This record gives sequence, structure tokens and C-alpha cells, in this order.
Amino acid sequence: MQYKFNEENLIAELKAYVDKTYDQHYATDKYQATDIIIDSGHGTGFCLGNVIKYAKRYGRKGDSAEARKDLMKIMHYALIQLWVHDQENGRGLDTRDLPNPIINDGVDWSHAPPRNSLNDATPDEWDKATKSWATNPNGPLAKSDENRYAQPKPMGTGRSA
Repeated sequence: MQYKFNEENLIAELKAYVDKTYDQHYATDKYQATDIIIDSGHGTGFCLGNVIKYAKRYGRKGDSAEARKDLMKIMHYALIQLWVHDQENGRGLDTRDLPNPIINDGVDWSHAPPRNSLNDATPDEWDKATKSWATNPNGPLAKSDENRYAQPKPMGTGRSA
């Protein structure tokens, strides 16, 4: 196909930009903030909010290179929103058959029904899951986040005079 507006090269450039974002500091943790925001049910607002933010900023911050980078950010957030849209409307991949580092974490998830989002869980299901996490030595609470989820110590213990 012969494109009129250099789409083939621009799409390749967008792909290179997106690939580079996975090497940046906010992508080095196990979960990106975007993953957590989407799984919390706020993906559409987050993505479209960022599209609006960078569209309003376009041409107002920095030089033409910075403006071009804002356009890349707009397209990246639009692509993420397209993925969110497809997931919410049944057009996404069925991820239940794909390897999942969250599900393959050593925690027995057999008691939990399949879910599309963390927001789909009932309070009872959350209680069961967190009890399972707390008692499993290989579960998520046994890893680097254990202190964040630690139960408070009773008054009068563990204090120095």
C-alpha cells in the first residue's frame, strides 16, 4: 500500500516510542501504575484524561521536539484506551489461557471465580484472598511488600524505652 501521509514510517516510530517506554523508570517495577489504574476500573478516565492533558499542552511547552513527543504520548494513551475498550467490550484476548505472573505466584486461587478486574470481587472474596496471601509463605505478602501489609503490633510491644 502506498500511504499519502507517511503512515507506515510514523506507525513504526510510534512503536519504537512505545517500546522505549517499557525501559523507562516507571516500567521497572513488577506492575506499572497504568496496570493498577486499569485494573481498579479507572482505565478510561486515566487514558482519556492523559490524551486531553497532552493535547492541551501540545505546542505550549518546550520546543517543536517536545510538542512532537506530546503527540506520541497522545497516541500511546489512545492505544492503551483502545485496549481497555476492547477488554470491556469483549473484543480483547481471552487472557485466562495466557501465562500470568499474578496468578502463577504460588497462591492457591482455586477458591476464586475467574475475574476480569479487581473490582469484580465481592468483599467475601477479598477476605478469602487476603487470608490466603497472609498464610502462604510464597504468596505476595511474603515478598518485598510484606512490611507494607504487616499487621500493627499491639500496644506496649516492640517499643524501646
